[in-house]
Amino acid sequence: MISPRGRSILCCDIFTDPVILSCSHSFCKACLQEYCRGEAEKECPVCRKRSKSKGNPPCNLVLKNLCEAFLQERRRRDSGESEERCNLHNEKLKLFCLDDKQPICVVCQASKPHKKHDCCPIDEAAQDHREELQTVLKPLQKKLKVFNEVKEICGETAKHIKNQAQSTEILIRKDFQKLHQFL
Repeated sequence: MISPRGRSILCCDIFTDPVILSCSHSFCKACLQEYCRGEAEKECPVCRKRSKSKGNPPCNLVLKNLCEAFLQERRRRDSGESEERCNLHNEKLKLFCLDDKQPICVVCQASKPHKKHDCCPIDEAAQDHREELQTVLKPLQKKLKVFNEVKEICGETAKHIKNQAQSTEILIRKDFQKLHQFL
């Protein structure tokens, strides 16, 4: 994108090395330098206010940390590491508590709330639940198929009734016109 002055505007991507201006707007340091190239005072690309700081604007540490955390999470998700972690112990959820019907970590299994509960590996529980869902899903799929067939039949019947009504209306109008002319 090009600014009104013909300069290239900011990257509109996830911030890299974000800086904050005195007007509270944040930009990538490199993008801001490119935007303000050759000017003594930095002007905000959004609100056009002149920056009050003489040197380089300060780093926006909060935004930098957020962007790094976001990028790290994105890389983790893209790499296929999709295992969830325990909110209490930050351990991978490798077990499934059969009593509470929830995934737990190894530390949770040894803790008081789950100590005497039956647990199994999460993959086993997932497979058992998949099989259970399949047995419940089959009758529902059959019902859905029957429902769709009935819906189609009802749709065809409605079309037929509508066509008959239109035909009957046309006949009544013709008969009415004949009767009107006769009278």
